[in-house]
Amino acid sequence: MRVIAKDQAKRFILSKQGLLGKHRFAGKEGAYRYVRQAGCIQYDPVDVCGKNAELTLQSRVKGFKKQMLADLLYKDRLLVDYCDKELSIWPREDWPYFSWYRQRSAAHGAQFAGIPELTEQAVAYIRANGPVSSDTLPVEGTVFWHSSMHWSGNWHKESPAARSVLEQLYTDGVLLIHHKSGSRKFYDLAEKYFDQELLHAENPCADEASFLRWRIMRRIGAVGMLWNRRSDAWLGIDMNTAKRNEAFSALEESGDIERVQVEGIRQPLFLLAEDRKLLESVMAGTIDTRARLEFLAPLDPMLWDRKLIEALWGYQYSWEIYTPADKRKYGYYVLPILYGQNLAGRIEAAADRKNHSLTVKNIWYEPGVRITKALERAVDSGIQRLAGFNECSLAAGNPEGFGRAGQA
Repeated sequence: MRVIAKDQAKRFILSKQGLLGKHRFAGKEGAYRYVRQAGCIQYDPVDVCGKNAELTLQSRVKGFKKQMLADLLYKDRLLVDYCDKELSIWPREDWPYFSWYRQRSAAHGAQFAGIPELTEQAVAYIRANGPVSSDTLPVEGTVFWHSSMHWSGNWHKESPAARSVLEQLYTDGVLLIHHKSGSRKFYDLAEKYFDQELLHAENPCADEASFLRWRIMRRIGAVGMLWNRRSDAWLGIDMNTAKRNEAFSALEESGDIERVQVEGIRQPLFLLAEDRKLLESVMAGTIDTRARLEFLAPLDPMLWDRKLIEALWGYQYSWEIYTPADKRKYGYYVLPILYGQNLAGRIEAAADRKNHSLTVKNIWYEPGVRITKALERAVDSGIQRLAGFNECSLAAGNPEGFGRAGQA
């Protein structure tokens, strides 16, 4: 088993993420390449200074604009919105792997009185009239139903019939999200956008156990390194400790993953075997380590395992969006600040799109961070880029020299 230093583990993860040195990803093609590498990026509709998926790509992809992601999803159809790590965005080519999700969803929906009849009605209407939302589908009333995507127990919930049948057909794979207007989803038939070969392709995984191994590898690749322990990095994957241990053992035995021991961390970490060369380059000191400053998304893949981030960087991050205001340590929508190889602080910024202005509410630096002129300039530049990304200018009330904000 290879033993590496913490700094080497950090450089490896940052390099794998495309967050260290010169940008590895650029433009719309770069955005697509990064999502393919990550497997999935989480979708969240909250838009304070960009939605989570947009901020994830903005930090890695040179020249990224929000419309690029919209085009990849709803024009090029190279990416899809579907469940994975909660509601996520992932490559269309992975559609066959999730066939069991769709089959289970269809069986689940068939249990509810009225749902089979409503699905026939909805499909006929959409085929004749095109994309619909829950407001425009002419289905009245309520049904007792809940989605298989978020099912956790044997209970029924009374829900609007139009919304229920659309979500059921969506999780069944009969419908795709055609586009979004704000947070409102419009659905259309998947058969209009995916050919029959893709829609009905055989699952590449022979059984549920191999599907589990595929998903574990996908999550390890998304972060760079992960350990075999309970973690939010596994959200959306149905497995207990025994199943996870069995899958890790099988993947290590087959040579698909490798373990490393990081100095100062008791539990071993695992990386994909295909990333061995990158780790060797990190250890040899031959990778590009030029410092960049980036603001990370709250649900960024690099941050999926908060305990791992704390173990490697000594950085504690909690997304306080659901924390009562009087109990927040920082703010409602706070982004970690990555500067070079260090998580140097956090920033709270909000875009007022009506007035096209971005307000920086606060910046907190981590204890011990030296606030140099170079850091101040990098933070100021990062804020200017964040404003431009949101098609805003800086609010008139913002003070100059944001980089001189205080430490936590």
